[in-house]
Amino acid sequence: MKKDEAEKAIRGLCHEWKAQLEPAQLEHPSFTSFEAWVRAKGYGQYLEFRSRMGAGYNAELWFDQELRQVWRR
Repeated sequence: MKKDEAEKAIRGLCHEWKAQLEPAQLEHPSFTSFEAWVRAKGYGQYLEFRSRMGAGYNAELWFDQELRQVWRR
């Protein structure tokens, strides 16, 4: 998986995941829950790519950016 392909997919999946959450869950979206959901849906390959900082770091950054919670970093 190439990093730019993974980024597009993860950013899109963030919104798909967010759409199925309860209002209370939207207050503090969990990357760990998102990651588990991605793997359960069979999209785990999008979390596996080469990155200087590590795939998990980049995926969580994209998640935070899409859900507008970069301030929590």
